[in-house]
Amino acid sequence: MKSIRASICIAALAAAATFSAGAQKYQGVVDKSIATIGGELITLSDIEQEVQMMTARGMASDRNIRCELLEAMMKSKLFLMQARLDSLTVNQEMVDAQLSQQMDQVRTALGGDEGVAEYFHKPVYKLRQEWRRQIEENTLTQQEQQEIAKNIPDVTPYDVKRYIDTSAVERLPIVPIKYKVSQICVYPDREAAATAVKERLLSIRERIINGEKFSTLARLYSEDPGSARKGGELGMASKSIFWPAFSDAAMSLKAGSISQIVETPDGYHIIEVLEKKGDMFNARHILLKPHYTSEDREKAFKVLDSLRTSILDSLITFEMAARFFSQDPATRTNGGQMADPNTGSAYFEIDQIKPQDYTALKNLKVGEISEPIESLDNEGRDGNLVYKILRLDTIVPAHTASFERDYTELLGDVQSQKQQEAIQNFIKEKIKVTYIKIDPLFRDCEFETEGWESKFAQD
Repeated sequence: MKSIRASICIAALAAAATFSAGAQKYQGVVDKSIATIGGELITLSDIEQEVQMMTARGMASDRNIRCELLEAMMKSKLFLMQARLDSLTVNQEMVDAQLSQQMDQVRTALGGDEGVAEYFHKPVYKLRQEWRRQIEENTLTQQEQQEIAKNIPDVTPYDVKRYIDTSAVERLPIVPIKYKVSQICVYPDREAAATAVKERLLSIRERIINGEKFSTLARLYSEDPGSARKGGELGMASKSIFWPAFSDAAMSLKAGSISQIVETPDGYHIIEVLEKKGDMFNARHILLKPHYTSEDREKAFKVLDSLRTSILDSLITFEMAARFFSQDPATRTNGGQMADPNTGSAYFEIDQIKPQDYTALKNLKVGEISEPIESLDNEGRDGNLVYKILRLDTIVPAHTASFERDYTELLGDVQSQKQQEAIQNFIKEKIKVTYIKIDPLFRDCEFETEGWESKFAQD
């Protein structure tokens, strides 16, 4: 399912409430203000909530975690104050969307508004107010950092060359090995496989209508391992975390009724709604995915093997064969050349290549074409089965970045470095001119940025 659970994120959000539900103490000190940054306050409970959030995520710190958090919060307050002076505003639609996503995740994890209020020991409307404020402040902080970064002059080739010439070789970035690859793809008979799945689901649905338990058949047949062992039950969840086709079908059902077949990128489902509350529902489902036979594989491999032979015999070019015979719309118009869908780059690092593809590529020389293989495409949650041949077009060996070969990558590095320097300079200047008072409780902290040490209150 479409991100059915964001369990780590939910655990982190939920853990943040634990501290506020108790006496709020740290080493015997009752909760209090521990830092004043201009007109902004940071409390001990703010620190403890963040500690618990980080702990829930399994994060660790090589320095005192509370010192790191306090410094990060103080820096954020400096940016927030400047954002308000600069009259920056937030896009309330984006805030609403982020708040809704956060609320949906928590409500799904805790079983609805009642569970949220009970766990956090606060009414839901109060949590919405607090989280909205946090999102707005975080957004303003990010916008102010972007404003600072925008004022940095564009990086020039001279800047990049100077960066290389003045940096020790061991400090220059290492560019990992990269591959440029082309492919010709053939899909199995999806229509026949889909028809077979639908027939199986209709048979299962008929058995349920005739009195067999949905939960029993889900345990036997569903291909969603997370819910199958629970009899197909998904738990009370917001409709927004499912594929739209799934949630639309579920929300249209009455409790206890069984849906017709529903298609999503994950496969084919039948759904039984158990309960609905507003825009949340609890449902069972049985998921079946198309399966293909050895005949499908043999047929596709025969086509691909014939194309490979024709290319090797120079009867047709790889590019022409891809344009005429490949069934992958994303690459056939480019003569089979693959590209990263996120960046558009034609070069892939090893961890960006599907394992099945890399197994076929790793022993090829540049220009060689693989035997037919079975792989996955980029559709759905796990990808759909596809058969293909691959040509290794180029290998760029791992190397120390150079001006001639890696100018684009170095340009980004230098730009980022300048932005970080500008942000650090902003923080140092603001520390000097802003009213800041830090509680002596944190006097032993070794802060990253100079200047904080002069801001401690007297014991």
